[in-house]
Amino acid sequence: MSPVDVAVGSKRARSYARRPGAALLATLLVLAGATPAAAGAARGADCVVPGSHRPLASLWRPHLRAAGAYARGRRGDIAFAVRYAGFFAGYRPDHREWSASVLKAMLLVSYLDRPNVAKRPLSARERALLTPMITRSDDAAANTVDTIVGSAGLRATAARAGMGSFAPVEPIWGESQITARDQTRFFLHIDSYVAPRHRAYAMRLLASVVPSQRWGVGRLAPRGWRLYFKGGWGSGTGLIDNQVALLERGCARVSIAVLSMHDGSHAYGKQTLRGIFARLLAGLPA
Repeated sequence: MSPVDVAVGSKRARSYARRPGAALLATLLVLAGATPAAAGAARGADCVVPGSHRPLASLWRPHLRAAGAYARGRRGDIAFAVRYAGFFAGYRPDHREWSASVLKAMLLVSYLDRPNVAKRPLSARERALLTPMITRSDDAAANTVDTIVGSAGLRATAARAGMGSFAPVEPIWGESQITARDQTRFFLHIDSYVAPRHRAYAMRLLASVVPSQRWGVGRLAPRGWRLYFKGGWGSGTGLIDNQVALLERGCARVSIAVLSMHDGSHAYGKQTLRGIFARLLAGLPA
């Protein structure tokens, strides 16, 4: 049985008894917060959702059991996680899978944070490289950026974000090892890891994925929430179908990662992504 792991603030760890015949086991764990983004997470706990005058945690919980039950009934090697201020939950959140093009978000952040890039304007050539890498997932551009950034740059970004399970793979960067836990940690405050001068540019790219690649969460963002995301897929083969997203409304933020391998076909993998995201996001105040 694959557990659904849940962490809420710093509450004392305890476990829920499994109901007879239940498909999933939910366990409360202590959320580790000793990362560079911990201060931001703490500030987020005081945030109220615009129009509600209440924090997100008092308005909504992701539908974990529904999403987990759906995942268990699908073909493929699936993992997912959800994170927002004071809350973390996941289905196999520490299970490692190949990144595919989800890694391009890390390549973007790593490039923009380079010492010789962080404090100067980007050149036209750099924008012509980075923009298609994110908005239309251009692999040739990613190859070039990966050559510049290298494993050292990716590891540095992972360390700053507290991504303890990340493992870069060269020269096939798409086989880099990621987990849903790490990816939600990264995306929840992804803008804070980008050099301030380039922060707005990076977020604009993650909000501007081309329509032809906006499946899964790209079609499900609730009204009133700003969506930033990056997907990865196995060139239409069904080998990999991943998406990691940040939803933002005022100061309220939710990050979700859904990772799947061996789906059988890309169409089936896209359906799996949509089904899991739809269940997790049900009831998110719009």
